[in-house]
Order: sequence, then structure tokens, then C-alpha cells
Amino acid sequence: MSDPRPPPPPKPFIRATPAGDDRERLICGDCGFVLYDNPKLVVGSVARWGDKILMCRRAIEPRKGFWTLPAGYLELHESTQAGAEREAWEEARAKIAIEGLLAIYDITRLSQVQLIYRARLLDPNVSPGPESIDVALFGWDQIPWDDIAFPSVRWALAHEKEAQAGGDLAPRFTPADPGAPPADPAAPQGL
Repeated sequence: MSDPRPPPPPKPFIRATPAGDDRERLICGDCGFVLYDNPKLVVGSVARWGDKILMCRRAIEPRKGFWTLPAGYLELHESTQAGAEREAWEEARAKIAIEGLLAIYDITRLSQVQLIYRARLLDPNVSPGPESIDVALFGWDQIPWDDIAFPSVRWALAHEKEAQAGGDLAPRFTPADPGAPPADPAAPQGL
């Protein structure tokens, strides 16, 4: 005969340090499942058409109305390169060819890791996707420096300029002082 009483409600997740671990995690009070809440991966690109760089003016928060590179969160079961290609299409209706990894940025205050690729536009005809108010191809001296959405956009632009100028295509990393602006980012020099 079955018990007519409903089962007890599940126990909530509790914050504790699992055996063999060294930090607190969320653990299911019923079954002991450990939730590993790990950083989010952001993928994007510095996509070029000749000496112009593709930028998107954001239609969504955070930083709505400010300019950024095509980038966003990596989806499940997606490679990082495919994610960067998808983001270029979603935000700027841009088809790109990935040329290599430009930079890896650790944004620890947001628990993000950003992988930014160097890319070539396959066609200069771009248009805003649903997450962009506007898209444009900017020469270095045309970049709207006062309206850049995020510090990592400045880093990526500076790193791309540095890589192009010196021919050193090795990946770059989070600046030693992430709060400091890149050295003279608005200097009107060719890429």
C-alpha cells in the first residue's frame, strides 16, 4: 500500500566545502550533488576589412549605445572559433574568417574569460543584427574612443594594432594594470 502523504520537499542547496575541495560550493542537501559554478567564456573578434575594423553599437544593456567588438557568450557544444563567427553574424551580419587568437583576457571581477580572435571580413557589407543599433568599419583614427563600451575592447584594439605593426602574432593577455588605458589609444597611426 502506498503512503498517502506527499514526499517531503527537497532540501535546498547549501554552501559548504565538499570533501577533497578547497572552497565553498553549492551542494544539494538531498543527494550531495556539487554545483561547480565556473567562469563564463566570452568569444569575439577584431574583424578587419583592409585597414578598417568592424565595430558594433550596442542595442542592449549593459552599455547600450556604446561601441564594442562583435563578441558574446559561448554556447554549449560550440567551439570558440565557431562562437566568434556566430557572434559576428548575430551582431553585424558579418561573415568572417578566423586568422588566429589575438588575446585571452581574465575579467575576474565578472568571472569571465574572454577569447578574442584576429579575423578577416569576407565581405564588407555588414548591417546591424538584433543586438546592435549600428555597425561600422572604422579606420584607427575614426574609432569612437570616447564611446567604447568595455575596457577589454580597448585592450583588444591596442593589441591588434601592436600585432599588426610589429608582426608578432603571439596571443596577448590581460594588461598588468587592467584599469590603465592602453598607451595612447587614439594616436592617429596606421594599423
